[in-house]
Order: sequence, then structure tokens, then C-alpha cells
Amino acid sequence: MFVLSILLLIAAVVLFFVGRGEGRGAFRLGAVGAVLAGLLAGVVSCVHVVGAYEVGVPVTFGKVGTPMTPGMNVISPFTTVTTFSTRPVDLNLSDKDVVEVRSSQGGVMYAELTVKWAVKPSKAVELYRLAGNEAAIQQRLVFPDSREIVRNVFARHTSEEGYTSAREKINAEIGELIKERLAPRGIDVTTVNLRNVKPSDQLQDQIDRKIQQQQATERAQEAARTATAEAERRRIEAEGIARANKILTSSLTDKVLLNQCIEAFKEAAAKNPVYTVPCGGGGGTPVIVDGKKN
Repeated sequence: MFVLSILLLIAAVVLFFVGRGEGRGAFRLGAVGAVLAGLLAGVVSCVHVVGAYEVGVPVTFGKVGTPMTPGMNVISPFTTVTTFSTRPVDLNLSDKDVVEVRSSQGGVMYAELTVKWAVKPSKAVELYRLAGNEAAIQQRLVFPDSREIVRNVFARHTSEEGYTSAREKINAEIGELIKERLAPRGIDVTTVNLRNVKPSDQLQDQIDRKIQQQQATERAQEAARTATAEAERRRIEAEGIARANKILTSSLTDKVLLNQCIEAFKEAAAKNPVYTVPCGGGGGTPVIVDGKKN
């Protein structure tokens, strides 16, 4: 814009002298218009507007100035301004940028995650010196550091922890370490979301075999527990029968047997008039039961 202002002023001078030499008022009028346009372009070149949720870094003849806040800022015509967004930016590590990690057991997995980061306005100058622009900040700082930390964290966990049992713990570790790494550089990491962890084909085969082995072991253990329980049940049952027989044998004397025999035949005599039967063995005395008498 400043160059345009200079060109317009030069054109105004040329038009003025041409118009004066030829005596044409149109050229003089054009010269006035060019002067006004040149002055306006000059004023505009000395003003820079920083948008909301942005921070500007001015550079004049290679010298970096202080950060510019949102709004209208007066600058030198020779100053260039690089702006950075202070809103969170998403870095998606997926598809071609998916992170290949190895567990503590050597299993290969593929981790997909999203890192939300933003530039701290007070650190805009340092970030400009480190990277130069917003895209370079993500590519040179956030991207490589995030991948390195993801690999280091997964290397401290087993494959099973990585894709199932410790996902939340691993996500928290990664987020904390990325924040600690990037905060001193002026990058504020707001969220780290470990979206998906997929085992490699080779690791998936190992997982399937392990699951099958565990299922076979569990079936064998269940069968052994069932057999043990059945054997214990039979042992308890046999012991109970043996104790009952022992008690019965010790309690059945000849007198008890004779009394039970008499009682049995009394019940039978209710249906028969009179009959005689021997009770007991070995020539016992016959017992006469009259079913007509009480």
C-alpha cells in the first residue's frame, strides 16, 4: 500500500506538469485526484487492524516489535505484520499421520488422537522467532513433540493396557506431558483426545490366540471344579449313609425288632379276623393277634 501511495504521488506530479505545459485543466484535476489517492493510500499503509482472537507480530527492517492486540494499530509503512490465531487449533493425528507405537512387550499399535492447542498472546514474539507463522508452529513444534510423547507413553504400557484396560490413564499421561512440553514455548494445549487405538494385524492374531487359550483354560478349570464338586458330594453322601447304617445297626436289638414286628402285625390284623405268626427268628414264640379285639 505504501508503494502504491508513492506511485500515485509520482503520477500526480507528472500530471501536474503535463497539464501546466499544455494548459489542460483535466490533467491538473487528475493530478489533484492522484494526490488525494496517494495520501489516502499512505494513511492506510500506516494502519493495521488485528482481528478479534488474533495477535500480531510487527517486523520493521528485520526488527521484531512488541505483540499487537486486537483492534486498530498504527505502524510504520515499512512494517509487516504476521498474525496468529489465539483460538484453539485442532491437530489431528490420524489417517496418514496416525502414530505407530510399540508397547512394552513389542506389540505394534496405531494410535489416533486430536491435540487442541492455541498461541499464548504474550509468547507470540517467541513463537514467531521459533517458527515464523501459525502453520509452521504446528508442523515444527506441536506435531513432532506430540508424536514423540505418544510413542514414549505407550512404550511404558503393555499391549492390553494400550488398547483396552488403561486407555483413560494413557490419555491423561499424554495430555499432561504434551502440556508440560509446549507450555514454556508459548503454546497452550487445552485438550488431548485419544480417539482410537488399533492393534496391528500381527498383534491382533496374537490377541486372538491368547483369548482362545484363556477360554480353553477356563473351560478346563470349570470342568475340574465340577468333577471335584461331584466327587465331594458323593463322598459326603457315602459318609452319611455309612453313619446312618452304623447308628441303625447299633440300635436294632432283638427286643426292638420283636416290638416292631408286633406293631406291624397289629396293623395287619385290622383287616383279618385271627391269625398266628412267628415274630423274630430262631424259634421265637408265636404271637396270636385277634383282629376283633382292641
